[in-house]
Amino acid sequence: MARITALETFDVRFPTSRELDGSDAMNKDPDYSAAYVVIRTDDPSGLAGYGLVFTIGRGNDVQTAAVQCLSHLVLGRDVDEVLGDLGAFARSLTNDSQLRWLGPEKGVIHMAIGAVINAVWDMAGRRSGKPVWRLIADMTPEQIVDLIDFRYITDVLTRDEALAILRAAEPHKAARIQHLTTEGYPAYTTSPGWLGYSDEKLARLARQAVADGFRTIKIKVGESVEEDIRRCRIAREAIGPDVAMAVDANQRWDVGTAIEWMNQLASFDIAWIEEPTSPDDVLGHAAIRRGISPVPVSTGEHTQNRVIFKQLFQAEAVDLIQIDAARVGGVNENLAILLMAAKYGVRVFPHAGGVGLCELVQHLAMADFVAITGSMDDRAIEFVDHLHEHFLDPVQIRNGRYLAPSMPGFSAEMHAQSVADHLYPEGAAWASEVGVEKVVSSAG
Repeated sequence: MARITALETFDVRFPTSRELDGSDAMNKDPDYSAAYVVIRTDDPSGLAGYGLVFTIGRGNDVQTAAVQCLSHLVLGRDVDEVLGDLGAFARSLTNDSQLRWLGPEKGVIHMAIGAVINAVWDMAGRRSGKPVWRLIADMTPEQIVDLIDFRYITDVLTRDEALAILRAAEPHKAARIQHLTTEGYPAYTTSPGWLGYSDEKLARLARQAVADGFRTIKIKVGESVEEDIRRCRIAREAIGPDVAMAVDANQRWDVGTAIEWMNQLASFDIAWIEEPTSPDDVLGHAAIRRGISPVPVSTGEHTQNRVIFKQLFQAEAVDLIQIDAARVGGVNENLAILLMAAKYGVRVFPHAGGVGLCELVQHLAMADFVAITGSMDDRAIEFVDHLHEHFLDPVQIRNGRYLAPSMPGFSAEMHAQSVADHLYPEGAAWASEVGVEKVVSSAG
C-alpha cells in the first residue's frame, strides 16, 4: 500500500524584470516566480506529482510557506484512496476547520491548496498514463460532478444541471478528441504588449505574432490614456484590421475612470478590456460593461473562487472570463467555473501569462472543449513566449494554436537544474543581485 511520504516546496524565481517581460500598469518590474511543489510517495515506481503557484517575485516565500503548512493534511495518506476520489481529497483541504478561518477559500492559503490539488492531479495523470486533459475527457459525467464542491453555487448550478451539460457533450467526445489532437486549440498572445517595451519592440513583435499565425494579440494599458492611444495605434497598424486586439488594464482603474478611458480606446476595435477594475468588484464590472458597450468586458485571473465567478455571471458583469490554473482551488474548482460559464453562455479565454501557467491551463481549456462545451468558437488560450524551456513537457505552439499535450500528467514538472539555478536567493541566477544587496547592507 503506497503512501504519500513528502510534500516538498521550492521558492523558484526568474529575473524577468531585467527585460521588463511581464510589465503592466500595476506590476512594473515582475520577476516571474513559482512556489513549486513536489509530492512524493513510497510507490516502487517512484510515483510523484508536481504543481506550482505563480507569483511575480516578492511574496513567493510567503506562498511557499503556505504550501508547506498543508503537510499535515497530506503526509501519510494512502495513494489509492487519494487518487481514487479526487473530489474528496480536494474537499479535505478546503474544508479544514482551522485553515478555513484564513479564507475561507481565498487568498494565499487557497492558492496553496490549489497547488497541492493540482500536484495530485499530475500524479493521477502519470499513474493513468494520460495527460490531465485526457484524464478528464475520459471520465463519465457522474465522475466529473463528483469532483466538484457545489456548496455556495447551487443557486446557479445544481448537480443535476451540471450532469445535463456533461451528458449533452458526451455523444461527440471521440470526434472532438480527434479534432483536438489533429488541429490543436486556438491561442492568443500577449508577448508583444508588455507596457515596458519600446514602440519598436511592440510593433516588431506584433507583426511577428501575425506571421506566426496568431489571430488575436493583447497589449497592456492603464498608465496614461494618451500613451495608450498612441500604443494602440502602433499595434493596430502593425497587425492590420483583420486581427483582433484586446487590452488589459490589470485592475488599474476606478469604475468611472474605466468607462471614460475605454470609450477613448473603442475606435481601435477592441476585442475586450480585461481587468478594468478590482477583481472583487462584481457590480463595478457590470457598470463598466453597461458604460462601454459594445466593447466586451472580461476578468478572472485574480478572481479568487467560484463564488465571485458565480456573481459575475448572475450580475451579467462580463462577456468573457479568464480562468487561471493556479489562482483558485485547483482543477476541481476550475471545473465548477467552466460548467457555470457553459450554463450562462460566457466564453472562456484562459489566463496563461506567467511561468508554468501556459503548461497547466491548456489542459483545462482542452477538457472544457471535449467534455463540457464542445466548442472552440471565439475562444483562445493566452500564450506568452517566456520560460517554457524550464519544463519537461513544455507547451507546443504551431500556427497560432496549442498542440494537445501527450505526456502523462499536468505538464508541471520543471527540470531539476532549472529549479536549482533559480532558487531564491541562493541560485546562480540570483548570485550577482544578492551579492550587491549584501554589499549595500554591510555598507549601511
